[in-house]
Amino acid sequence: MHVFVTGASGHIGLPVVRELLAAGHTVLGLARSDASAAKVTSAGAEALRASLDDLGALGDAARSADGVVHLAFKHDLALTGGDFMGALSADVRAVRAIGEALAGTGKPFVNTSGTMLLAHSVHGRPGTEEDRSEEGGNPRVASENAGLAFAERGVRASVVRLAPTVHGPLDLHGFVPMLVAQARKNGFAAYVDDGAARWPAVQTLDAADLFRRALEAAPAGARLHGAAEEGVPFRAIAEAIGGGLGLPTRSIPAEMAPEVLGGFVGMMARLDNPTSSARTRELLGWRPSRPGLLEDLAAGHYFAA
Repeated sequence: MHVFVTGASGHIGLPVVRELLAAGHTVLGLARSDASAAKVTSAGAEALRASLDDLGALGDAARSADGVVHLAFKHDLALTGGDFMGALSADVRAVRAIGEALAGTGKPFVNTSGTMLLAHSVHGRPGTEEDRSEEGGNPRVASENAGLAFAERGVRASVVRLAPTVHGPLDLHGFVPMLVAQARKNGFAAYVDDGAARWPAVQTLDAADLFRRALEAAPAGARLHGAAEEGVPFRAIAEAIGGGLGLPTRSIPAEMAPEVLGGFVGMMARLDNPTSSARTRELLGWRPSRPGLLEDLAAGHYFAA
């Protein structure tokens, strides 16, 4: 297949590009800067210099491809620019532009969301692929629903809900590096209350393998879970960060979390999000095998200066 990949130079996107190329596919990767385009071409793919706001370019690239993997999101706008809803709106517009270009073709379209959208609606058990986000929960469900709506319009549309911690040596700007930076700034690694909230996790290369499998074989309307580990206690994550930095680990009350851990991460740190990927593994034969989150933290690359 000739595959159009958005977010192709990112810490998840670049491994996805390499995974697709290794499987014999060709790739056109969206790149919003010359530096990003250089990463895409160095991996062996073709680069499209455009952004998520270039809806015409997105549609044209999707129309000429045999399938699409959509990974791009305006993380800088959401996390450092303080405009999560603006980033979400841009994402939904991009999803709809891609979906319209693919309508009626039967081609695969793999969208991306997160397991955290279930944290407000699933309690007392791991979330499953059959679970839906309740109205008023995580607003990113709008992108998930927008993409899957094209399953009713002749697109083999699916979505991968990624764990909040997609970890590995390429993870330079995700939640783990943000927690490490805050621990350095504060002089201690923090967890909320008793730290029992659980976050699922997946290593980057296992996530890339899942996206390839979804592109090749996921049925229309499938919700898939990119969670190799069902739930790592947040206290254990904080203790691993503290140990890696040689800093103490402390409990903080929930009301202090946005200040101590950073606004967006602080809001998420109290959320319990155990997540099952049993249905995904059964459906696609996905068998994640890379190191777990705590093992990856122990490797030390997150703490390099």
